[in-house]
Amino acid sequence: MSSWSKRLIASYILDWVVIVAIAAAGAGLNFITPYQRPFSLLDLSLSFPFKTEQISITVLGIVSLIGPAAVIAVVTLLFVPGPQYSRQLSRRKLISLKLWELEKGLAGLALSVATAFFVTQGMKNMFGKPRPNSMGMCMPDLTNVQAHAIGGYGQGISDRWVLVNSSICTQTDISVLRDAFRSFPSGHCSFSWSGLLYLTFFICSKFAVVIPHLPLISGALLRSVPHELLPLHESNASARPSGETGSNDSKLTLRDLAASPPNHLIVIAFIPVAVAIYICSTRFVDYYHFGFDIISGSLIGIISASSAFRWYHMPLGRGEGWAWGPRSKNCAFGIGVGVGSYVARDV
Repeated sequence: MSSWSKRLIASYILDWVVIVAIAAAGAGLNFITPYQRPFSLLDLSLSFPFKTEQISITVLGIVSLIGPAAVIAVVTLLFVPGPQYSRQLSRRKLISLKLWELEKGLAGLALSVATAFFVTQGMKNMFGKPRPNSMGMCMPDLTNVQAHAIGGYGQGISDRWVLVNSSICTQTDISVLRDAFRSFPSGHCSFSWSGLLYLTFFICSKFAVVIPHLPLISGALLRSVPHELLPLHESNASARPSGETGSNDSKLTLRDLAASPPNHLIVIAFIPVAVAIYICSTRFVDYYHFGFDIISGSLIGIISASSAFRWYHMPLGRGEGWAWGPRSKNCAFGIGVGVGSYVARDV
């Protein structure tokens, strides 16, 4: 990374421009009037009380974006790349590596949140599903229901047993009226999972909090290890049946290739996930979303976090905590790549 060109630097600046553009497009969708699905005034599932939400947009942004960004910065600047590796690097190389990991960590977080935000906002506008508390947000005019009726066959039972459109609403705050038809999918859920699950992935990556696994090993090594359920049940070589070859050391080869991480690290890593789950619960308790909306929003956030993390980082358990290396200067903008890779062989 010592011979970076202006072309390569510009390509990474463009990455951030694209991320900001995705987020800005998502924000712009909030000012567009969504499709407003017709509803029935007698639908009790839409008649929950309209009350103040426990997690405001401001709090959501702090907890799901600013907070994870701060944690990523602290972990990167204090703990990356680890004490043993740090002693082998010059001060300049160490700072360069920290800044690289910091930029990739923040870029992944921003990409995850921006993508989830844009997708969620777009889907909200397309589906236009009323919220569980949409009646309270709409404040329908009950004096002339038939003037707003668009369908239904229950007039013989009640003149209100019809489907009406949003023109029946008397809500004067346009932003509240638009929000009344943005139940699917849950934005709080997608936003929180996209930022907080990404933070969990980042912590697991940097502190090697992964389920122990066996790395790729040669077939010769596998054949040299006896296949036993309990490789430590014999205390010494004399305890083996006559004719069996090998040593106790060979029996320990596979089991010594991995070990479980400390349990307290698991707790730390999953705190962000617990916070995301709590945020999702408030959307149900506060009557802002149906269960399907919460599940759908959560899936959007989970997919965004997983994809963005892998976009910038090596797989958990195999990457040893590193982000991917720099691109090639010749292919910084994806021109002339052909069937090859963007990997840097010229820096």
